[in-house]
Amino acid sequence: MHIAIIGGGAAGCFAAISLSRTCRHADITVYESGSKPLAKVAITGGGRCNLTNSFEHVKSTATAYPRGERLMKRLLRDFGNREVCQWFENEGVRLVTQDDGCVFPRSQNAMEIVNTLTRLMHKGGVKVMTHHRATRIRRDDADGRYIITFADENTAERKADMVLLATGGSKKRAPLETLVGTDIETVEPVPSLFSLCLPGDDITELTGTVVEEVTASVAGTKWKAEGALLITHKGMSGPAILKLSSYAARALHDCDYKTTLNINWLGKENEEGAGRLLEALAAKNPRKMVSTVCPECLNARLWNCLLQRWGVNTALRWTEIGKKGMNRMVNGLTNSTFKVDGKNNFKEEFVTCGGVSLTAINSNTLESRTSPGLYFAGEVLDVDAITGGFNLQAAWTMAHVAAKAMAEKASALENMGGKHVGSLH
Repeated sequence: MHIAIIGGGAAGCFAAISLSRTCRHADITVYESGSKPLAKVAITGGGRCNLTNSFEHVKSTATAYPRGERLMKRLLRDFGNREVCQWFENEGVRLVTQDDGCVFPRSQNAMEIVNTLTRLMHKGGVKVMTHHRATRIRRDDADGRYIITFADENTAERKADMVLLATGGSKKRAPLETLVGTDIETVEPVPSLFSLCLPGDDITELTGTVVEEVTASVAGTKWKAEGALLITHKGMSGPAILKLSSYAARALHDCDYKTTLNINWLGKENEEGAGRLLEALAAKNPRKMVSTVCPECLNARLWNCLLQRWGVNTALRWTEIGKKGMNRMVNGLTNSTFKVDGKNNFKEEFVTCGGVSLTAINSNTLESRTSPGLYFAGEVLDVDAITGGFNLQAAWTMAHVAAKAMAEKASALENMGGKHVGSLH
C-alpha cells in the first residue's frame, strides 16, 4: 500500500511518523514542494518554535481558533496540548512553559524540533521527496487509486492508495487547485496573522515602544483583542494586533486593509475608571506639568506623543488642565483612533484564513466526504489560530487524527484482501 502525503510541514511530517508506526507494511512518501521539509517550523516562534500552548489563559476554544473552533474542540479531546507535550518529551525534547502559556523546547532552538521529526521519519522508513510540487490529485476510475501530478514535467505521476493533503496556508490558491475536479468545496484563502500599517502617523517615531496591556478594536465592528502592543516603524504589532488581525481577517481583507483602529491604552478600563486614574494623578501632582507625570502603563515619550495627538497643552500644570482637557485625556486613553492603510506579514510566518471547507470533511476522521481515501490536516483546512503556539497545536492534533483514521482504513483494507479504498467509504 502506498500512502502519499502532500506537504512536508508540521502536519505532514507528524502524520508520516504516526503512520510509519501503525502501518509498518505501507510505503509512505512525503512530497514537499520546497528544498527541505519543515522549513516553516524552523522559523516559527522567532526560531525558538512555540510548539503548543498550555491553554491556561484561553477563555474558550473560540478565543484561540477564530475559524474551526467546533472542529478543534472535538479533536483536542483526542490529542490535545498535554498529549503533544508528552509526545515530544518521550522523544527526548525537554520543554518549558512561559508565564503566558507558550510552550518551547528548553533549548530555545526550533531546529531541535526539526531534527527530531526528521530523525523519526528516517527511522520509520518514510521517504521524503523535495522539489515535488503537486498540481493535481485525481481518482483513477479503473482502480480507485489516486494519481498525483507534479509541476515538473520531467517528474512522473505517482499513484497512491490514500492521500493526505497537508500543504499548509498559502499566499496563493495553488495548493487548493490540486483539488480541481474533485467537487471538494474550498474557501478563498486570505492572510490572518499580520501587523497593521499606519503610514504617515507620528506614533511610528516611537518604534520599539511596548505597552503591556491594551484593547485593540476595529471601529464600527465587533472585532477586538487584548494583549501587549508594539509600535513599529510602519505601524502597530504585538499580540493584541496579531490576535485582532486573526479575528477580523476576512473583514480586513474585504476593506483592503483600510480602516480605523481604536486603542484603549488602559486595557479593559472604561472612561469612568480612566477618569479616576487621572484625578488621582492630578491630586498627587497638582503643581507638576501634565507632560511630566503619566499613567504607569505608558512611558514618558508615548504619553507626550498622545497628549499632543489629543490637543492637550503639555505646558500646563495638572491644576490648570480643566474639565475639557481632562475629558480629552480620558477619551484618548480609552479610545485613541488611528487610520490603518495596509498590513505587514508577521516576520516570515504566514498564516491564512480559508482553505478546504469544513463541511467537505468528516469531522471525526478528516477524510473527504466525497473522495474516499483523501484526507486533510493542518492549515490547508479552513482552520487557523491566534499567535501563541495554537496553529502548531492544530497541526499536531489534526495530523494525529488523520493518521489514526488512515491506519484504521489501511488495516481494514488488508483484512479485505487489498480491495481499493472506495470499498470502505
